[in-house]
Amino acid sequence: MSTATSPGKGSTPPPPEKSKARAVAPRLDLHHVSLFAVLAVLALVGGLTKPDEFLSTDNLQLILTQASVIGVVTVGVTFVIIGGGIDLSVGAIVALASVWATTVATQEYGLAGMLFCSLVVGLGCGLVNGVLVAYGPMVPFIATLAMLASARGLAEQLSDGKTQVVTVEPVLDLGLPDSYVLGVPPLVMIFAVVGAVGWLVLNRTTFGRRTVAVGGNPEASRLAGIAVKRQRLLLYLLSGLCCGIAAFMLIVLTGSGQNTNGNLYELDAIAAAIIGGTLLSGGRGTITGSVLGVLVFTTITNLFALNNLQSDVQQIAKGAIIVAAVLVQKGRTSP
Repeated sequence: MSTATSPGKGSTPPPPEKSKARAVAPRLDLHHVSLFAVLAVLALVGGLTKPDEFLSTDNLQLILTQASVIGVVTVGVTFVIIGGGIDLSVGAIVALASVWATTVATQEYGLAGMLFCSLVVGLGCGLVNGVLVAYGPMVPFIATLAMLASARGLAEQLSDGKTQVVTVEPVLDLGLPDSYVLGVPPLVMIFAVVGAVGWLVLNRTTFGRRTVAVGGNPEASRLAGIAVKRQRLLLYLLSGLCCGIAAFMLIVLTGSGQNTNGNLYELDAIAAAIIGGTLLSGGRGTITGSVLGVLVFTTITNLFALNNLQSDVQQIAKGAIIVAAVLVQKGRTSP
């Protein structure tokens, strides 16, 4: 004799797209509010400890500019994590793209040539990662770890371990105050555009819904007709593209290309995404949260620098924030 099954036990879970719709709903949730509150507290601390320095226009521009490069990388990493993957190679890809784009041969093609080279190198590395993960198949951790080592080594080989100075004036001019629009640096505007496009893609397109679905339940997504392998490939291509953009931004910011560029970017980007509410297991996350996470970390770094505090204390503080964010996530997802 069959009995009716209660909705809470034994029932078939709703399709991934529907069950995860709340994850990318275009609204300001409690987690975002808490991140805004953290930023407010950090601003208060900065205003009380170093009011003249912290609240100055130059310092606020510096915070936003420093957040821009890692912020663009974080947007790409957020998509990969929501899709159920991980990318440990983003920092090395940024280094390789920055070095390749600042070789003497590439600089002969001017700003357009350097930008094109950065994007192509980023996309190429993303393509390799995507093929290995989606069609290899390889565990994302191993595939991207291999790319991390290979890209970093190739960057050192291309640069011969030396700093490659940019001589293209239009590229250098982008980092000067004369290029600011209403007091906003060009790099910050690029970050804003990338973040806005990322938000629209995640929340308003089929690609975004499929990303959430694949990260939440790959098998159910496959049965629903989603090309899971292709989706994963596209996610790593997107991450590589963001790395290429970030590499060019870093070239503008530093006026050079180095094999040490992007050092530990992978950890900073993943950490920013986590405290922004992205689940490492996939299926949930927001671009807004990741951007706020980047701003929190960058503001902390700025406060420590202004108050002449040691970097080891700064790393401890960041680690504590990551642990707290993960504990909050577990509390929110536990039945």
